[in-house]
Amino acid sequence: MSQHHASIIRTPETWLVYLLLSLYVYMLNLPGPITGYLREEFQLTYTESSLHFSAFAAGVLVTGLFAGPFIRKLAPWRVMAIGSLGLGVGGLILAWGRQPAVTIFGLFLMGCLGTWILSMYPLILEQEMGSHSSVGITEANTICSIFAAAAPLLVGALASQAVGWRMAILAAAGISLALGVWLWLSTREAQQKQIVIPIEAEAQASGKLPGRYWLIWFAMMFGIAIEFCTVYWSADFNAKVLGLAQNTATQAVSLFLVGMILGRFAGSRLIARWSARKMLLISLILGIAGYAAFWSGVQTALSLAGLFVMGLGVANFYTTLLPLALKAAGSQKQLAGARATLASGVAIFFLPFGLGTLADGLGIHKAFLLVALLFVLVVLMLVLAAKPQLNDLKNIFVHQQDLPTVGVELAEDCHDSAGNGLGE
Repeated sequence: MSQHHASIIRTPETWLVYLLLSLYVYMLNLPGPITGYLREEFQLTYTESSLHFSAFAAGVLVTGLFAGPFIRKLAPWRVMAIGSLGLGVGGLILAWGRQPAVTIFGLFLMGCLGTWILSMYPLILEQEMGSHSSVGITEANTICSIFAAAAPLLVGALASQAVGWRMAILAAAGISLALGVWLWLSTREAQQKQIVIPIEAEAQASGKLPGRYWLIWFAMMFGIAIEFCTVYWSADFNAKVLGLAQNTATQAVSLFLVGMILGRFAGSRLIARWSARKMLLISLILGIAGYAAFWSGVQTALSLAGLFVMGLGVANFYTTLLPLALKAAGSQKQLAGARATLASGVAIFFLPFGLGTLADGLGIHKAFLLVALLFVLVVLMLVLAAKPQLNDLKNIFVHQQDLPTVGVELAEDCHDSAGNGLGE
């Protein structure tokens, strides 16, 4: 075991990829913590505030649907440079914007160009780490979880200081912009290895995915929606329902994100011994139990503990559902990986906006029942996906089968997604 880990080499380029991806995830998790401040400053309704969430997601969708041909023509590090520049410029627009249209555009730009980092990092890690790229992807996602948890903490802490909450955006935007400029100037297009898509892979992308894949895809999409509805709106829930001060309510969102960090850390070790279905069952139990305690609002401590437990469960939704989706896709794994990327964009674009619209009419407490509905839909999609081949309902989760570790599947899928241009 020790010899195996000793053979893993992390080059400076590897650490740079970790940093760039972490900056992207940090920016992705900013709209939730800053929305309360923007709503007060601009006098926005919940629905209008939701446009900030949807703007970032709209950028992800645009990249997933249309950026593939452009990304394939560029060298990997040139793609990373554009993504970093997009994060930096978009972040500056968001921080300096004094009109909703401006701040919304800043988030759209971050989602549209910043997502290029997401599309390219697995391929670069494969080039840098070879057969150990799955380790790199696991490490990258673990570090990203820490950056995600730092977003609400930093926003809440700086909001009470003279520099204000916008400094949490400006700091990350400045780093992203500097890295983007440096990468752009230092990249020699002719010396970089471009992405080559095998002819058979392009032909495969024109095929059709089976219905069972799409059922799991919807389960994955609803699971991602649970995560981002909670990240984006739990600060308002904490303030309005639990009665916490705005800064404290914002920082409390980190309980959910810390739960996700610990959940992913534990999940990456348990998945080698347990099947993906068994992991998924445990994740659902933790997620539903945590949500029930959080939503009850009976006692502040109980609700905040529930928020943490909910994070533990939600953490492994994507990593357990993705291998099941790829298995269901059969020979269409590359196309399946590309379409899986779009699940995030669809989930973040529609569902947090829908929760905000409900909050305008029903209040944030009742609007959060949408998350309960999402849990129900995840279970329903999984039941329907398993029905054609399993008669016993309990076997949906406990039926054991020889699956590769999630890390290996994620590495293959992310590599496929990068090569296929994020949904191209």
